Amino acid sequence: MDTAPPLTGEPTLPSPVLIVEDDPLIRRRLERILRQVGYHPDMLCHAASLAEARQHQAAQSTALALVDLGLPDGNGTALIAELRAADPTMGILVISAWSTEDAIMAALRAGATGYLLKERDDLEVSLSIRSVLRGGAPIDPFIARRLIGELYRAPPVSEDATLSAREGEVLLLVADGLSNREIAERLHISRYTVESHVKHIYRKLAVSSRVRAISEARSRGLLDG
Repeated sequence: MDTAPPLTGEPTLPSPVLIVEDDPLIRRRLERILRQVGYHPDMLCHAASLAEARQHQAAQSTALALVDLGLPDGNGTALIAELRAADPTMGILVISAWSTEDAIMAALRAGATGYLLKERDDLEVSLSIRSVLRGGAPIDPFIARRLIGELYRAPPVSEDATLSAREGEVLLLVADGLSNREIAERLHISRYTVESHVKHIYRKLAVSSRVRAISEARSRGLLDG
């Protein structure tokens, strides 16, 4: 199985590391990866529930936490918020099977430094841990793609999206290929008034060009054909 070499030339690894995971197999896997990163077994602690994690935190502060979200006694997001409040600089990496947008955003808002899916191989987990140790904020590629997709969603339609009668006239002439000057002559208004109407049309349709305005207007049934 691929593994990254132990960290070299780095400051002392922050410890203890708290592994919050109720599945023994996953917990042993994470312990093995942490040892490959350079941690000794006596630097690692584990908790199988929120209650155990809170008991550990009350007895000894944590320097780094690997947190699952689906725990027997609740959602790990609550623990993340508590850990972040206790130490604003702590590295907190979520390693979970949950991939819903609500779970991801809740964990990040609570203070998680990064988010990785359990399905990733040992090398990817190791690299994510190393990233957190170096001050990074690793995000699972699948999750990153979803977040980027959200950023590229079309802007919400304005509540004031209804075109006025004059704006409708201008839009029809735009669709006919007329320039602002030609529209002004056709409607017997100034070119600057036409430009103002066009800007209002763009804003209401959430577009930034004539081509997009025509396409959006047709999709909404504002133009024939």
